[in-house]
Amino acid sequence: MDIVIVGSIGYDDISTPEDEGSDLLGGAATYAGLSAAFHRSDDISNNPKIGIVSAVGNDFSPSDQLKLESAGLNLAGVEMRDGDTFRWSGRYHGAMEDAETISTDVNVLENFNPEVPISWTTPEILFCANTHPATQVSVLDQCPSAAITALDSFMLWINSEKIKLSEALRKVDIAILNEEEICAIAEDKLLIRAIRSVQSGSALFGGESAGPGPRCIIVKRGSGGVIANFPFGLIALPAYPISNVVDPTGCGDSFAGAFLANISGREGALNDIEVIRNALIHATVTASFTLGALGCSSISKLERGQYHARVDRYRRIVGLT
Repeated sequence: MDIVIVGSIGYDDISTPEDEGSDLLGGAATYAGLSAAFHRSDDISNNPKIGIVSAVGNDFSPSDQLKLESAGLNLAGVEMRDGDTFRWSGRYHGAMEDAETISTDVNVLENFNPEVPISWTTPEILFCANTHPATQVSVLDQCPSAAITALDSFMLWINSEKIKLSEALRKVDIAILNEEEICAIAEDKLLIRAIRSVQSGSALFGGESAGPGPRCIIVKRGSGGVIANFPFGLIALPAYPISNVVDPTGCGDSFAGAFLANISGREGALNDIEVIRNALIHATVTASFTLGALGCSSISKLERGQYHARVDRYRRIVGLT
């Protein structure tokens, strides 16, 4: 398997100043998977190379299963369990920088311990999407020979599971976080210093003596773009300027899926500034499309010509024609 994504598949009820909808297909693995699949569409075949590890309930729609499989995702790692699928309800206000969570029903994900299929335990890329750090550690331990490992997290785990999150961060090559998250982990509001202290391990539980953190950190800054620190140094890129933001849900996961898909198959990718810059460009543009419609509908229906036109415009904006 080229890319294995471990995370949630669920249904969302979303309200924004621009639109609202219920029972929308969502979840971190859904957004990341659809995004990665778009960038690996040449691999869509009877043997798709992007695998999803998750759990869904009896209420999971066959049409949604078909949507994911038709996009090129292998769902052999998705367990069907008795009960209801994970559900999240939230609303956005104003500039829609943050979501207000109305309710979260973990349902079949409660006490779910993901098991990566044996044939998938040596992937080129393993992405642990936002989930409990203990689960991320378990998944990483199941795939010790993964060539590149990455994770995402969020404030709940940073505030309540610092010890286990530190363990997970020490096991991965790449951490993909937002600015609030990386600064909270480091307990430092100066972004670059926060990034470097997490990488050195000094900001993690146990300090530098317990080992370094991830050698690569990508910080998503919303409308402020992205800053990434890799072994070769820093890269900073702006967000793609759009005038119609409908729904920010899943943007970070779409960003991660696009980035990882674009470093897949590139030897020495994490040490190659051109490969990383190109992957960040595609991640940024892909996330901009996710903003344009409720749920994952925009990314699941994205047309290739429309996408490449926006990539070309973005390259001109940043002076990389």
